[in-house]
Amino acid sequence: MTAALVVVLVTLLLSAWILAIANRLDRLHVRTDAAWAALDAALARRAVVTRALLDPALSSAASRAESASRAERELAENELSGLLGALDRTSVAPALAFELADAEERVVLARRVHNDAVRDTLVQRRRRIVRWLRLSGTAPQPSYFEIAEPAAPSEAVMLTPRPSARVVLTDSSGRVLLFQGFDPARPQELFWFTVGGGVEDGEELRDTALREAFEETGLKLAPDALVGPIWRRRAVFSFDGETFDAEEWFFHAQVDGLDVDTSGFNDVEEHSISGYRWWSAEELRSTEDTVYPVQLAELLPALMTDDWDGEIRTVR
Repeated sequence: MTAALVVVLVTLLLSAWILAIANRLDRLHVRTDAAWAALDAALARRAVVTRALLDPALSSAASRAESASRAERELAENELSGLLGALDRTSVAPALAFELADAEERVVLARRVHNDAVRDTLVQRRRRIVRWLRLSGTAPQPSYFEIAEPAAPSEAVMLTPRPSARVVLTDSSGRVLLFQGFDPARPQELFWFTVGGGVEDGEELRDTALREAFEETGLKLAPDALVGPIWRRRAVFSFDGETFDAEEWFFHAQVDGLDVDTSGFNDVEEHSISGYRWWSAEELRSTEDTVYPVQLAELLPALMTDDWDGEIRTVR
């Protein structure tokens, strides 16, 4: 009788604990949805004020940002931010300049609130109990919104161009090698990414890809071992206080039995990369972790089954 009572009590406590976790996750999803709605409204207000400036280029950029899909929204909004940053505000009527500054400040605040909500939701979704019991249900995984954030709304938004070459390095099982890293300014926000890095002065894309593969993995690839570039990705991201306008070109290479050697990491990589692992397409589809490119899970199988047709595809 005593044993049965203990079992019942443990079951009730366990059920209450799981229910509390599920309820918290539901609240976090609601919070994330509300934060995105607030950010969307702040961006829309900025677009309205921008059109009031009666500048054709700014009005066109504002319209593109408003009509962009969620996947293309970041680039479109960052294009508008860049144009607004270059605007001579002394030529704008004081009342309108104040309205624009207020709209920009609201975008900054809304973006921070949204990304904080996304971070908290992702942390909860990554808990083992949440994944084992599928407590996330059918709720889509939220994603960060990366938009250039000036120190003050009136300051120009400076985007540093960053062309880079990346290598989708796969093994014979179709798994891809990814590194896990973080922005030193936001160490709690972890993400996974492919081998690769920025193009140095005088380098061709293929040369950069070969150099980065060697520095980050110890792998010496022949130039003809790289297929591509097969993909192109545009993204705006911040790293250690600097905002980059990134243009990434992806090559593909297949290797077997690679013993990853990270002794070639530079100081930045040493302090911002926390690990690496091989991922299958199925693992990428089911993970709650942030992975770039976002479409990697759906694109990976085709690399192993199809010959490259020579077309460079735009990916997210």
